Amino acid sequence: MKIILHWIILSVAIWGTTRLVGGITVDPVWVALIVGACLTLFNMFLKPIINILTMPLNIITLGLFSLIVNGAVLWYLGNGVINGFSVKTFTAAVVGALIVSLLNWLITKVFRFDL
Repeated sequence: MKIILHWIILSVAIWGTTRLVGGITVDPVWVALIVGACLTLFNMFLKPIINILTMPLNIITLGLFSLIVNGAVLWYLGNGVINGFSVKTFTAAVVGALIVSLLNWLITKVFRFDL
């Protein structure tokens, strides 16, 4: 149940990010569900491995390098992996990753979901 809730929250955050960042677009709205599913799977399986591998850079940058990693994942998904989801520049991807993280945190806290 937590996985489905996390997927829905990320999908809503992706959709909200497309409204706030000019370089990120989702053509049909349901594509946000696919992007949310891909990000959920990434967070479950690959993110722990990437966090271990980039730990020295995260320590040096006080955790800001993880924002670059999240931006790179968003940029990768938006450049040809998912049809209907587009990220124009890497800067838009980093700003979008920051907004997705903030919206994810905000939705989780406002609705008191215990993820």
